[in-house]
Formats: sequence, structure tokens, C-alpha cells
Amino acid sequence: MKISKVDDVTLQMIQQYQKADRVEDRSQEKPEKAGAANLVPEEKVNLSTTAKDVQTLRNAVSSLPDVREDKVQALREQIEKGTYKVDAEKVAEKMVGESLLDVLS
Repeated sequence: MKISKVDDVTLQMIQQYQKADRVEDRSQEKPEKAGAANLVPEEKVNLSTTAKDVQTLRNAVSSLPDVREDKVQALREQIEKGTYKVDAEKVAEKMVGESLLDVLS
């Protein structure tokens, strides 16, 4: 098949398309080369002192028991002896505080 008429606009469009295609091919090659050179610095991780402190604290807390047996035993003895006193004001404050948190959540 022979194309006899190619106007200037069509020719310019074809040339622009070819240029864009070549530029695209070149841009795809660059990241591969640059990526190989940059692998080592990207793999390095630096922890801040805050992150290290948080990790240390997390490890310390995880080693603590879930229940403080000494505290439980002391309260149990106070209850058995009848010397345990409930601070009604503190209980009321905690109840109101918890209620407000539930409403706001």
C-alpha cells in the first residue's frame, strides 16, 4: 500500500511521537542504572535515640508481671482485718471520668 499524500501536520505529529518515544526509552534506562548505585544507602536504617529508648522501655514493661502479687496480698490482708478504707471521692471522680471518656469516644 502506497501513501501518496502526507501533509506537513501529519509529518510533524509523527516526528514528535518518535521523539517522545525515544525520550521515554531513555528515561526508563536511567532508573535501573541509578537504582543499582543507590541500593546500599537505602538499606541502611538509623534509629533515633528516642526510638531506642522506647524499645528499651517496651522490653522492660513486657518483662513485668501482669498482676502485682505483693499489692494484691496487702489489699487482701487489709480487707480481712477490716482496715481497708474506700475513698468515696476518688471512686466518684474515676466513675465520672470514665463516663465522660465513654461519651466522648
